[in-house]
Amino acid sequence: MPAEPDSPQLLHLVIGGELRHLDAPVFRDLSKVEFVGAYPNYEEARKAWKARAQATVDNAHMRYFILHAHRMIDPRGDADAH
Repeated sequence: MPAEPDSPQLLHLVIGGELRHLDAPVFRDLSKVEFVGAYPNYEEARKAWKARAQATVDNAHMRYFILHAHRMIDPRGDADAH
């Protein structure tokens, strides 16, 4: 679902893949990391994350992550002031 036109876009990315070990977020093979998608807010990203995580529940080494890309793009938070 697209964000409302007047709501701020807080870009979130969902990625995932198979980890080397269960105790650290280090991917086994970076060439196989899955880009699930880009989302305009945390709520939409969480829905996508949950769907992929549940779809791969049988593989204990599969992990999906929500990256707060808006924080990486503007780490000082200047975008929030505009």
